[in-house]
Amino acid sequence: MLRGRHDRDICARRSWSLSAMRQVSPQRLLQVLLGLVWLVDGVLQLQPFMFGRGFVTGVLLPSAQGNPTPVADSITAMAHFLEPHVAAWNALFAVIQLAIGIGLLIRRTVRPALAVSFAWSLAVWWLGEGLGGLLTGSASPLSGAPGAVSLYVLIGVLAWPRRGQRKDVGATLSDALLGEAGARIAWALVWVGSAALLVQPVNLAPGALHNTLEAAKAGQPGWYAGLLSWAANALGYHGTLLTLGLAAEMLLVGAGIALGWKVPSLLGIAMLLAVLIWVFPEGLGGVLTGQGTDPNTGPLLALWAFAWWNWSRFEPEVLEMVVTAAVVEPA
Repeated sequence: MLRGRHDRDICARRSWSLSAMRQVSPQRLLQVLLGLVWLVDGVLQLQPFMFGRGFVTGVLLPSAQGNPTPVADSITAMAHFLEPHVAAWNALFAVIQLAIGIGLLIRRTVRPALAVSFAWSLAVWWLGEGLGGLLTGSASPLSGAPGAVSLYVLIGVLAWPRRGQRKDVGATLSDALLGEAGARIAWALVWVGSAALLVQPVNLAPGALHNTLEAAKAGQPGWYAGLLSWAANALGYHGTLLTLGLAAEMLLVGAGIALGWKVPSLLGIAMLLAVLIWVFPEGLGGVLTGQGTDPNTGPLLALWAFAWWNWSRFEPEVLEMVVTAAVVEPA
């Protein structure tokens, strides 16, 4: 009797889980995950370092370096404007980012939250990230180009809920604001553009990758700085071939997914590249240093790759097997 009741409980939980998964569209899941990233940004903005002058001198002003005069001057002017009351301004910045994150977690406020995020991201991309360094001649996707907040905008557009679209698990990228063709073009621009940045002469220098890894050590905990030192020393000043290989992989991922080639395999490569970039040259976005303002581009590229994953492409038997494994208790 107890066994029969146990089996009925398992079936009930499995039925509820399958029903729940079919009600959550990939786009809604993307909204939630993007909201969580914004919440992380808001929490990082509340670090003590951000309330002092170091936020201006160590975060804002360096983004002006190497940019054309109009861009550099606008960043410098804004930084000096914020400096006298940086603590108050920083508190406002944190509130804005936390509000965006919370707004994305609530279905009814997704549209206004995304609208605010677009305006905020574009302002930060210009005045806080110096347009991702794209105009400096030395931008590299291994150190954050084209800028994390630019990816917030692109992912936010994919997450924008259109009226009348499907809200179940069968929703696809065709239901997104850009449509599938637009999403493929945006993907290609980022990944193929990243490959183009990597083959700039400054990034192909034998010691460029070594120096990027060494720079990522600044302010890191000892154990992590040691890992980055090990990677830099193992690479030495022979990074040109590895950089060319990374550029080729990015080109393959960008063009391949845009053209629909072996999408699952290429998504796997994209996620692996995103993780490796985040862990090594990006130094986890500096989140362990107490001075990082966001996780950088690695997690966002991985999140964007995840957005392509569509549960409706799974066979029903596979979906049921996944849920069964999650709800059946061990004997």
